[in-house]
Amino acid sequence: MMQERLEAIELSRKVASFMDLIKEDARISPAHISLYSALIHCCRKKQYQHPVTVFSHEIMPLCKISGTATYHRSIRELHQYGFIRYVPSYNHFLGSLVYFID
Repeated sequence: MMQERLEAIELSRKVASFMDLIKEDARISPAHISLYSALIHCCRKKQYQHPVTVFSHEIMPLCKISGTATYHRSIRELHQYGFIRYVPSYNHFLGSLVYFID
């Protein structure tokens, strides 16, 4: 129980840091923000699994992104901008890995 609380605190720090960083970043769109939030939500639902395994069909409804091209572009850009580390699996059964970067 204590470990879960520590993980929750660490995750909330990552969200606060993300929000501080994106304030002045013109590259970040609402799609990036909602995707990042959905990834955080998934991490919480999966008992703070690090890295978190994600499937686009699970994340897209959470972040209200309906186009797969928008989803893949947004997650790739979050990786390129240094907010997450995204490791695509290309396997429909395994899911992709997402690491949250401090």
